[in-house]
Amino acid sequence: MNSKTHLVTGGSGFLGNLIVRRLLDEGAQVRILDIWDDPERPKDAEFILGNLLDESAVKKAVQGVDIVHHTAALVPLTKSGDLFRKVNVEGTRLVAKEAVAAGTQSFVYLSSSAIFGRTPCPVTVEAKPAPIELYGQSKYDGEMAAAEVCDKAGVPLISVRPRTIIANGRLGIFQLLFDWIKNDINVYVIGDGENKIQFLHAQDLIDCYFMLMNNQQPGFYNVGSSDFRALKPTLETLISHAGSRSKVIRLPSALTVGTLQTLDKLGMCPLAPWHYLTYGEDFYFDIEPLKQLGFNPKFSNDRMLSESYDAFVANYDEFMKGKEGSAHRKPVKEQILKVLKVVSRFT
Repeated sequence: MNSKTHLVTGGSGFLGNLIVRRLLDEGAQVRILDIWDDPERPKDAEFILGNLLDESAVKKAVQGVDIVHHTAALVPLTKSGDLFRKVNVEGTRLVAKEAVAAGTQSFVYLSSSAIFGRTPCPVTVEAKPAPIELYGQSKYDGEMAAAEVCDKAGVPLISVRPRTIIANGRLGIFQLLFDWIKNDINVYVIGDGENKIQFLHAQDLIDCYFMLMNNQQPGFYNVGSSDFRALKPTLETLISHAGSRSKVIRLPSALTVGTLQTLDKLGMCPLAPWHYLTYGEDFYFDIEPLKQLGFNPKFSNDRMLSESYDAFVANYDEFMKGKEGSAHRKPVKEQILKVLKVVSRFT
């Protein structure tokens, strides 16, 4: 039984919602701070309306809280420019500062693998973050802001850096992939598709997250699946599972990335820089340190993709409509990819 009081910032978002429900299952008192109230929010969770830059809302939210779970952030798909820094860095600093002032016992920060940019793989615990775009930089600077505040106050900080997360109901860019495969449209890789990309199932992330929190193990942790391989055969396996006529088409790396960058500047590309700058690169964590602590991921890349695809198809109309308020719980506008989608039908 968890007798502590927990605050989950961004508790109406996809991962925040999972954390809220897990905490409630463990008997905790839970409070949510978010800019929207999910109609499906568990009624046992208290809700406070406010954003990370609203000092009065943050002060109210942290009162009487033992553990803060800071998941709220602007994500890559929002393409928020200067707002990334305001929300993901200064907002994080404010939450940490007010949490410490209110006597919070520990702080858990949901970071991102985007803080590493393009990096040699496997990414080890010794790897130095080197973001290559605004979102990744803001998440790293937010992590450092939280560390600075917590270190000064002697408050333990756990920072969880997950690989790209897949799960039933988490849409974003995976909605595009699943929709195209469902409709027999070709899908694309940048380069030869032999780059290894590690994903992470949301349930494995939550299991790891709670292991670290319950064992009170402060530090910085890189989290991913232990079973993954090259991107092209992974997509081909998903296509076969779906019974689709889609094919995986290779695109030249330099030309494709340059074109997407130009389209992005023109506001015509649905993908964020973090996506197209790293989609053709190896990216995977060394998770052996976490395994030594007891983490045992259950989902392979293939399993998580196939199960999420099946859920997408089974709830197609609902998922394509999506939910308001959370970038990962609503579909992505295809923009210029509509043209590629049409061309793909004839190739």
